Amino acid sequence: MATGIRDRVVILGMGCSKFGERWDADAETLMVEAFAEARADAGIDTAEIDAAWSSTCQEEISVGKSSIPMASALRLDYIPVTRVENQCASGTEAFRAAVYAVASGACDIALAVGSEKLKDTGYGGLAQRTRGRVNDLYWANYSAPGAFAQLASAYRAKHGVDAGDLKRAMAHISVKSHDNGSLNPKAHLRNRITMETVLEAPMVAEPLGLYDCCGVSDGAAAAIVTTPEIARARGKDDLVSVKALQLAVSNGTEAQHQSWDGSYFATTRHAARRAYDEAGISNPREQLSLLEVHDCFSITELVTLEDLGVSPEGGAVRDVLDGFSDAGGSVLCQIDGGLKCFGHPIGASGLRMLYELYLQMTERAGERQLEREPRFGLTHNLGGAPHANVASVTILGKHEG
Repeated sequence: MATGIRDRVVILGMGCSKFGERWDADAETLMVEAFAEARADAGIDTAEIDAAWSSTCQEEISVGKSSIPMASALRLDYIPVTRVENQCASGTEAFRAAVYAVASGACDIALAVGSEKLKDTGYGGLAQRTRGRVNDLYWANYSAPGAFAQLASAYRAKHGVDAGDLKRAMAHISVKSHDNGSLNPKAHLRNRITMETVLEAPMVAEPLGLYDCCGVSDGAAAAIVTTPEIARARGKDDLVSVKALQLAVSNGTEAQHQSWDGSYFATTRHAARRAYDEAGISNPREQLSLLEVHDCFSITELVTLEDLGVSPEGGAVRDVLDGFSDAGGSVLCQIDGGLKCFGHPIGASGLRMLYELYLQMTERAGERQLEREPRFGLTHNLGGAPHANVASVTILGKHEG
């Protein structure tokens, strides 16, 4: 019977580019920037990598459909290189492949790199067939803000939340993330904002205003993974271990059956439940120290707190307003600024989240470093629309054994 991968794989090194409007760099240059840091951190030569996975979602405007651009840019040594894509969980998908390759014994050392170059389209949002490239009727009436505004409306109706309280909670999330991001030199947006600024901002899709939406950026991140035995043989101690990595994909129920009420993400709940079982976590509210969740919109972060079992059903609004997930709170959420301050270069985001947990657990987060040592950290990605999506949950912690 399968027992999972807990403590069978550790992170040997990680790297992350500066995120932002990177007019100075193409996609391959961003990969090199992230990989160079990861390789130096791991203390290895490129020739020691057995296999690699590259993630990018918008291949038409980034590095193409194949793995060759990354293999060439990084001068990988004629090893297997595979491009993966799983919507907004693409970066975590690359990490999952590398981790499973090591856990299975197929590789001693594996590499995952995620990158995306989105700003060059000239379009302010994520490139789609209907915007930024070709004007046709594919999902003609769909927009991400519109879809997630419906999530907010459904959540508000289900739990009887006052509209003003919900808006204040969403605004608090944005202000909190910008406070955190102001301390991060690799974040795209580093300005602090006020509650008044958020609440008075132009409306995008009610109740989501301008500051409730994450931006679009260019960026890359990388991870090199191996076994605990190999890491220790190379002089590494105080190892950061993969405790769990789970993925769930919508099976049609949300879109085709009335059992789903639109107020939560079924995929996140399934992935989280399996991840907690794999990691041995029975009380996430008490055991988790640090969260990096997929805050494409402020309402998504709020709902995800409940989907992860960190906040009780209908209780996330009160938790947020009480500062539960602030930098000085009980379970810190987006201590690096999140998608709200990094933007969302899709292929890179999942690995960028893991990078922050890794920095915190190795006490290299600079001004953001937590006063107390994190026990478990969790990353969460969500790709697609509320009614049809993919969710991934990864849990890291100090290696045991």
